[in-house]
Amino acid sequence: MSTKRTVIAGGGLVGLTAAASLQRIGHEVVVLEQAPRMRAVGAGIGLWANALREFDHLGIGPAIRDMGVEQNTWFFNPAGDPVRAPGYTDSDHRFLLVPRAELNGLLADTIGRDRIRLDAHVTGYTEIGSDVAVHLANGETLRTDLLIGADGVHSSVRKQLVPGSDAITHSGHYAWRAIVPIGNQNQKSTVLTVGPHRTRGGYARIARDRTMWMVNQFDAGPLTGSKRARALDRARNLAEEGWNNDLLSLIAQTPEESILENQVTLVPELPRWTSRRVALVGDAAHGLSPHIASGGTLGIEDVGVLRSSLTAEADAEKALTAYEYARSARFETVREHSAAVENAGDAVEFAQRYAAFSRWMLTTAPAT
Repeated sequence: MSTKRTVIAGGGLVGLTAAASLQRIGHEVVVLEQAPRMRAVGAGIGLWANALREFDHLGIGPAIRDMGVEQNTWFFNPAGDPVRAPGYTDSDHRFLLVPRAELNGLLADTIGRDRIRLDAHVTGYTEIGSDVAVHLANGETLRTDLLIGADGVHSSVRKQLVPGSDAITHSGHYAWRAIVPIGNQNQKSTVLTVGPHRTRGGYARIARDRTMWMVNQFDAGPLTGSKRARALDRARNLAEEGWNNDLLSLIAQTPEESILENQVTLVPELPRWTSRRVALVGDAAHGLSPHIASGGTLGIEDVGVLRSSLTAEADAEKALTAYEYARSARFETVREHSAAVENAGDAVEFAQRYAAFSRWMLTTAPAT
C-alpha cells in the first residue's frame, strides 16, 4: 500500500482508534479535532468482544480491560421481574463498559499527542489527482494521500461526500445520563428496565469507584423543569412498588451540571461511504439510535476493516471500495436489528430482539 500520509477528521473514539490502527501499518497520521481540548462526548462506552479484538491488535487491550468493568446485562420490567430471552447465554449479554475520557486519553497517548491538532476544524476538501487537499476553518490547507472522516453525526466530510446527508433529529427521542460515585446499588450486573411510555433506563458500574446511570424515552413530549427533574420524571416509568429505587436515588443525587441531556440525532442511510481518497467511519457513516449499545463497537469494526483493506490492496481507490462494500452490506442488517429493538413493546420483546442482535453481531463480526 503506497498511501502513507493520512489525515483523520475527528478526535473522538473512532477517529483516535483509526489513527492508532493506520499508524501501526506505516501511515503518517495527523488527527484534526475541532474542539480546543481533548474531550469525550458521552459518559461511558460499551465495547463488545469484536471491538476489544481491535484494541488487542493495537497492544492496548489489557489496559482497556483494566480501566473498565465487564457487564452481564439483565433486563427487567417495571415491577422488577428479570427477563432473559430463552436460548441465549451470558456470552450474548457480555461487554466491557469503559469511561470515555480515560479511553480517549489512552488512545491519544498511543498515537502520540503531538499527532493531534486541536482547534482544527475541517470545512471541506478537494481531491487532486492522487492527493487530497484538506481545508481548515483558519484558511490553512493540508495535503494528504488519504482523508478519513471520523467527525461524527454532523460530519463536514460527509456533507461534501454525500450532499443532502445532514443528520436527522430523532423527533421526541431524548437521553439523559451521568457518571457518579459508586453507591449501595446492586452491582452484580447491568440493570436495564423497559417500561411504559417507550421509556428505558438503568445503571451499571463503569469503574471501580463509579457508576453510570442512563434514561431514554421516545416520544418524550414537552420538556419542563431541570435536567434532573426531566430524567427523574422518565425514570419513574421504570419503578413500581419499590423497584428501581437505586436508579431514582442515583439521579436525585447527581448535580445538575453533571447530567448530560441530548436529543438523539441519526445519520440517514448513505448511497456511498467513500470516494477515490476519502472514507467515512463511525457515526459519520452510520450514526444510529443508542438503544443497541454498540455504536462505538461498530465504528471500531469499521477501523479494522479499513485497515485490512488498505493492507491487502495496494491501490487506494480499490481498497476504499472494498471497505465500503463490506461495511454498507453489514449495515443493511444492523439497521434492521436496530429498528426491531427500538420498536420492542415490553421487556420480554426487548430482551429477545436485543439478544438476537448481539449474537448476530458477535458471530458475524469480520475477522481483521
